[in-house]
Amino acid sequence: MFGRIFIYAILILFVGYYLLPMIVMISTSLKSAAEIRTGSLISLPREITFDAWGEAWGKACTGAACNGLAPFFWNSIVMAVPAVMISTILGALNGYALTKWRFRGANLLFGLILFGSFIPFQLILLPMSQTLGWLGIAGSTPGLILVHVVYGLSFTTLFFRNYYITIPDDLVKAATIDGAGFFQIFFKIMLPLSTPIVMVTVIWQFTQIWNDFLFGVSFATSTASAPVTVALNNLVNTTTGVKRYNVDMAAAMIAALPTLVIYILAGKYFVRGLTAGSVKG
Repeated sequence: MFGRIFIYAILILFVGYYLLPMIVMISTSLKSAAEIRTGSLISLPREITFDAWGEAWGKACTGAACNGLAPFFWNSIVMAVPAVMISTILGALNGYALTKWRFRGANLLFGLILFGSFIPFQLILLPMSQTLGWLGIAGSTPGLILVHVVYGLSFTTLFFRNYYITIPDDLVKAATIDGAGFFQIFFKIMLPLSTPIVMVTVIWQFTQIWNDFLFGVSFATSTASAPVTVALNNLVNTTTGVKRYNVDMAAAMIAALPTLVIYILAGKYFVRGLTAGSVKG
């Protein structure tokens, strides 16, 4: 009994330690600027106000084409959703072909695809910018979508390939004997069995794409296509006069909210999906 109490006490201590920064951010965002100047930054707000949240969402920056984080927030959604969907379906097709329709050089091809997950972001900035220029989509949202699809394809292929290894080959053989083709087997047999790994891939890709800053600041050359992470950086680093910690904290929470919600709602599916393909058979 004492041992269990001790374990729970340690866990609560660690939970408090990891949640403390977020608690401070939320608390600070709910304070007025006057209260922050006269009180402690880590104290709870004496009077709750959402003015900083409204300013971060709609009045965080100045200029004719900038009205706060709102337009950049939607830029990130328009960029992240298609990139996640495309990279997930392509990764599933790759994993399916590499495991159930094996061909000469399949392992070599998988190794080359997997090599892409070890390439640092900085190494591909110049060739990728040249490619986007040749395609005529540099500095645009479609360009950012292409960048994230290409860079994420190695990860999605790895996830699906390792998961599909655990699915018996007899299912594909039986469907082939019945006359089913490549895509029929994929959409009617493999995808319905892929819910756990699809959840893992979607959560992984969405988190990586939404939180990305380097690609956004490198390839989104206009404010019309800049993601929310770039806007957040501009907000925090271009504040003039008195530092507005409440607005900065509110903007950071707004930018982090989608990934936070996804992990809260689908975190258990993420863990299940990671372990679903860990054992073959």
